[in-house]
Amino acid sequence: MRGDYHIVIEPQEYDNYAAVIDPEKIYVLPFSNLGQGSIPARNWVWEHSISTGAKRHWILDDNIYPFFRRRQNKRINCLSMGIFAAAEDFVDRYKNIALAGFQYAMFCVDQIDFPPFVLNTRIYSCILIQNNIPYRWRGRYNEDTDLSLRVLKDGWCTCLFYAFIAGKHRTMTMTGGNTDELYINNGRLLMARNLQEQHPDVTKITRKWGRWQHSVDYRPFKNNKLIPVDGLVVKEGINNYGMVLRNITTGEIIEE
Repeated sequence: MRGDYHIVIEPQEYDNYAAVIDPEKIYVLPFSNLGQGSIPARNWVWEHSISTGAKRHWILDDNIYPFFRRRQNKRINCLSMGIFAAAEDFVDRYKNIALAGFQYAMFCVDQIDFPPFVLNTRIYSCILIQNNIPYRWRGRYNEDTDLSLRVLKDGWCTCLFYAFIAGKHRTMTMTGGNTDELYINNGRLLMARNLQEQHPDVTKITRKWGRWQHSVDYRPFKNNKLIPVDGLVVKEGINNYGMVLRNITTGEIIEE
């Protein structure tokens, strides 16, 4: 997608990643094997982003491929970082969007009508975080759900984009990471129980797709309202952020 990025890895992984990725794009964590899943790494990324003076940061899981832009209820493979810029600009219109992100492609079936975005629900795996919110990642399990619920309970908004979606691999279909560290030995049930202990008012434990899952009721947060920035003026017209619709075989531009 020709975008600037960095990966964040533990020290013992460096040689494997440096063999295929420019070392200048690699950040090496000052710790390893803490047994807390991705929590310490995510918090390190948050603090690093603040240290650069950034207002927000994206944090993406490493099992997303590819990204799509939805057009006329179809998923179109997207090779442009324009979808990230568009999401950032939309979020910048409001004072109180703590978290934003892209819905999973598996939940956006072609030929079904979806809104461009949904407010006040969970944000997973591909997350744009406002750096100055008074939270950090915590616990060991279901940290995305926990963070989403904490911001919503305090009156913030979340924004889940359906116009732009992420090709997230299904849980437990790839080795390494959480699959090896958290999901083994009935880890799915432990994860669901942990979230229920953190948020018993909105969380139940169910079985879906042949495994234990948490089920969260987001209806209590439907009245969290967006607060526009002062003097907000949205320009008229369509901004495609440089994206064009192109025939993947011939390279011909179909639509600008």
